[in-house]
Amino acid sequence: MFSPSDLFDLKQTSHAALFDGCTYAWEALRRIAPYLAANLRPGLKNRCEGRAFIGDQVFIGEGTVVEDGAMIKGPAIIGRNCQIRHNAYLREDVIVGDNCVVGNACELKNALLFNDCTVPHFNYVGDSILGYKAHLGAGVKISNVKLVPGNVMVELEGFPHDTGLRKFGALIGDHVDVGCNAVLSPGTILGRGSVIYPNVHWRSILPANMIVKNKAAFEVVVRRPRES
Repeated sequence: MFSPSDLFDLKQTSHAALFDGCTYAWEALRRIAPYLAANLRPGLKNRCEGRAFIGDQVFIGEGTVVEDGAMIKGPAIIGRNCQIRHNAYLREDVIVGDNCVVGNACELKNALLFNDCTVPHFNYVGDSILGYKAHLGAGVKISNVKLVPGNVMVELEGFPHDTGLRKFGALIGDHVDVGCNAVLSPGTILGRGSVIYPNVHWRSILPANMIVKNKAAFEVVVRRPRES
């Protein structure tokens, strides 16, 4: 489930060339910066609502709205009919597809978003790829660096495999939903159509169409009137 076509519909991005020759989808993360250097043609066809900072090495497609307070440093390519909302922060080497939402206080860095992605509120997306119609709930954080030295490892055929990447957040397949305030540890891979419940801390690999539930215990008691 690690090849690009296992996780992503490559017809749902204008930048499928990033995956040419990739055995494993995470190999494309190294290619984002050189791809932008070779293919970016700056141009702003968007509409701004308020004041935003947009760097010199940025292309934004028609119909996209950039709201007040957004900062797009570049290099970046942003597609058509997107919403880049208030206080969004797009750092270096970001590619956003068509019809995407990058919301309030979200931060993106070295990331690829396929078409129709939703990253709506208080999200961090670093060194990651989000597939077609992937959705992050409010407050989802994708951790991209291990706490200890060394490259990010993934389990491949039952053995640890060195990805060769010191920074690698997540590969989030098509139609994946990640619930509010979940945390995805470095090297997370979520198969197509999978679901992560809110407040889950997930590490490692989740096959397609699986659900990770959070069965935290709650106690419900009768509310008794207080003495006045």
